[in-house]
Amino acid sequence: MNSVLLFGMNLYLYSLFFLVSAVVIPALTLFVTVASFFLTHRKTMKRFRRAINWYGRVMMLFAYPFIKVHYEDLGGSDASKPSVIVANHRSASDAFLLCFLREEFVQVVNVWPFRLPVLGIYAKLSGYLNVKKMSPESFLSKALQLLRDGISIAFFPEGTRSASRKMGNFHGTAFRLAMEARVPVAPLCISGNENIPPKGSLLLRPGTIRIRRLAAIPWEEYRDLTAFAFKNRVREIIGNELSRSEE
Repeated sequence: MNSVLLFGMNLYLYSLFFLVSAVVIPALTLFVTVASFFLTHRKTMKRFRRAINWYGRVMMLFAYPFIKVHYEDLGGSDASKPSVIVANHRSASDAFLLCFLREEFVQVVNVWPFRLPVLGIYAKLSGYLNVKKMSPESFLSKALQLLRDGISIAFFPEGTRSASRKMGNFHGTAFRLAMEARVPVAPLCISGNENIPPKGSLLLRPGTIRIRRLAAIPWEEYRDLTAFAFKNRVREIIGNELSRSEE
């Protein structure tokens, strides 16, 4: 795609993003606000988190056909059971792509998502965990409570985006949490979005993004491993699946 067409595509997509956000965000806010008068706080929060996913899916729908997203659940996940979800991290768009997950979840994120206008406020209200601003003890306590409440927790264990097809090393926080909570760990493979947008740029490029959720690893299968060994095993599983899908 030449530079003129690329500029035109980005002008269209970003204009559409602001326009749709101006309509969808107030509509979803109104829906959740009205629901809160009739539901418990727990049920209201569930719908609030689901509303964030709806917003993400609407944005992905309007990005078509420039940006196409294919989601596959290869493991037959059970949305009624909480799990620790771990995904590779190639792009700033990864956080938005988690909207295709079926279950209720919160994300473990760095500082920057909380700084986004409007969306950062919603991230805080929905209970997203800012790993950079919490002590390890506070993080573990809140994360365990979320899992006990039936809410999954999504991690990007590389910590920062790789910006290429090469995965970085995994941090062990997600895996220590899973071991403490004795919950399944669900590997998530994201490919095709390393240039949507490229690292250090806001310029979107057309492409097809593929998200593959692999079979969850139950606690019984990793209970005898150390967190270090387990994180490397999951990294290998994700890496092998990405290699197969991108050959």
